Amino acid sequence: MRFGILSTAGIARNAVIPAIERSEHEVTAIASRDADRAETVASELGIPNAYGSYDEMLADAPIDAVYNPLPNALHAEWTIRAADAGHDVLCEKPIGVDAEQAREMYDYCDRHDVTLMEAFMYRFHPRTERAAEVVAENLENVRAGSATFTFSLRGNPDDIRLDPDLAGGSLMDLGCYAVSAMRLFLGEPERVYAKSVDTRDAGVDSQLTGILEFESGATARIQSGFDTPFAESYRVEAENGWLEAENVFGADPDQPVEIEYEVGGRHVTEAFDPVDPYQREVEHFADAVESGSTPRIDGTESAHNMAVIDALYESAKRGEPVSLS
Repeated sequence: MRFGILSTAGIARNAVIPAIERSEHEVTAIASRDADRAETVASELGIPNAYGSYDEMLADAPIDAVYNPLPNALHAEWTIRAADAGHDVLCEKPIGVDAEQAREMYDYCDRHDVTLMEAFMYRFHPRTERAAEVVAENLENVRAGSATFTFSLRGNPDDIRLDPDLAGGSLMDLGCYAVSAMRLFLGEPERVYAKSVDTRDAGVDSQLTGILEFESGATARIQSGFDTPFAESYRVEAENGWLEAENVFGADPDQPVEIEYEVGGRHVTEAFDPVDPYQREVEHFADAVESGSTPRIDGTESAHNMAVIDALYESAKRGEPVSLS
């Protein structure tokens, strides 16, 4: 599969383009609103075609699919334009600005017979897959969960993640992972409650804590933020044991990782060799396109994750719990 990259964003340069090149696929084009910038990055990374506009790349580049790492508020517009050009789309998380837009994006791509997948790369790491298996098969009567993703943006007042016009905020950028993980382990929540803080007076949440309530009576706590040092973790607690792990959402390709869990008094640590979750994500996406199968992160999954995010924001705004239909 030949990929075209919409923008020279850091996640594309540092993670996804190298991952594509490590796979059986290739990057054949990159676009930027600045032609010189596109040419420079293309030269640095050995990409044969550079474009000074996104539209030009979509219309003229020798590509089969598009990777869309643009700011959150631009995901829908450029995913739809890529679909209009007949290109399959791997779009960065969060897929859109809300659940309604997520559903519209997937419906549009379905009507244009192109594949759309939201890029939650952590879901493709073998550790995540194994953790989900342990929770589903070994932990009985899960009662609680927690997931945290934070890092500091102190000293970066102009970061796009602090821009409300670009759908910034810690829940959108980081908390979407925590929500995804708790849904993966515990299922779909019935009700949520959230408290957010805008410590920068930027118009977006720089910190958010939420509680998810489930039909079983279980609860989960999620935390996201730009005000405190780096932290990534999740934990699941059940009547017969628990599971936990650190550095869960962005493991480097050369980083060995592990999970710990206890079932019926038996403590286990499982180690995982270094693997590139971005490469596994790209390969899964390409396989789904080639086979015509539904990707692991499909329209239902993306819309459900965004619906929880919507409810958390609504709860934080209203100062009271919000139910999900």
